Amino acid sequence: MKIKNSILFVLLLLLVISCDKKRVFDEYKSVGNAWHKDSVVTFDLPQLEANKAYNMYVNVRDNDDYPFNNMFLIVSLEQPNHKVKVDTLEYQMTNPDGTLLGSGFSDIKENKLFYKDKEHFTQKGLYKIHIKQAVRQTGKIEGVDALPGITDVGFRIESTE
Repeated sequence: MKIKNSILFVLLLLLVISCDKKRVFDEYKSVGNAWHKDSVVTFDLPQLEANKAYNMYVNVRDNDDYPFNNMFLIVSLEQPNHKVKVDTLEYQMTNPDGTLLGSGFSDIKENKLFYKDKEHFTQKGLYKIHIKQAVRQTGKIEGVDALPGITDVGFRIESTE
């Protein structure tokens, strides 16, 4: 019976994965139980076609330990010529009643946070994404040392076609 259940689970997983036709890149990295302010999560992107447009997302997994209603991120896109495009982004992470936004059936929620749309990768070579948290408490200048409730940070690229 265990083998039958295992085979059914693997087939179901393959079905779910194969339905994601727009996915070009999707990777997560663990930050432990808290994301330190000096910890930069970096992703090496695959070689992408220059004539295609892509949508990009930052993915965050969080749990009930997350104490804020929003999140600030600094996302840097490093091009092959070493020029860097930097964006400071703000995302809403909870409903007004404090419940976490995102998808998931357990206490861990997954958030697909929009980063850029219709981006073209015209240069040949390695592109990198660097993501760091920049959350601050109201009225304080220094950032939160360790952001509790964040377990994983990911990056996703989807084809627009």
